[in-house]
Amino acid sequence: MQNFHPRHFAIVPAAGSGSRMGASQPKQYLELLGKPLIRHSLEVLCATPEIDKVFVVLSVGDAEWKRHDWSGLGPKLVPLFCGGATRADSVLGGLRAIAREAEQSDWVLVHDAARPCLARWHIEKLIRDLAHDEVGGILAVPVADTLKRADAHRHVLETVPRDSLWQAQTPQMFRYVMLRRALEAASNVTDEASAIEAAGLRPRLIEGDATNLKVTYPLDLHLAEWILTNRESR
Repeated sequence: MQNFHPRHFAIVPAAGSGSRMGASQPKQYLELLGKPLIRHSLEVLCATPEIDKVFVVLSVGDAEWKRHDWSGLGPKLVPLFCGGATRADSVLGGLRAIAREAEQSDWVLVHDAARPCLARWHIEKLIRDLAHDEVGGILAVPVADTLKRADAHRHVLETVPRDSLWQAQTPQMFRYVMLRRALEAASNVTDEASAIEAAGLRPRLIEGDATNLKVTYPLDLHLAEWILTNRESR
């Protein structure tokens, strides 16, 4: 490793349209407690001392970003207008954009733009538990519900044993050079860990909790509001 004191960079891919929300604007900009949804996790990332910079990867034609005032988040926040057609394309575009700044051994934490309930302890635990890991890993939670496999007509084919099954979350944290090479070689991956797995490596699972939910459907926005409101009132 070139860098004996690796830095930690966050990349937040935010070039998607969020079509499943049925909204007229990308879901990262939907209002949540008076702020754009994406701002909640950006505030946490920027306020975490271990994170050196936070790069938001936006679509080339994103005009909504400039309509909001992000100055309160400080100099750590850097927008990159190089998003691609898929999440993997956007993350890879972000990695290429920061190539002159990042050392090969620096850590990159990729976080979903649509996970607004990220807590500082999630980040700190991930960084602490993976500090000496050779591969890296992801936040995840053990699957608690009974799982059913269905046919094309939504009839149950079988019950799937949930032992050893985990639900992947973000951030997902890997070394810069490892993640970039994995994404450049991978195809049809839905998260960074999948690319690392395709490279023959085994990411580590760091247990988070269910509050770190992803806003995918309209009801999720209400759940996120409840989580953030109750967390802040403690």
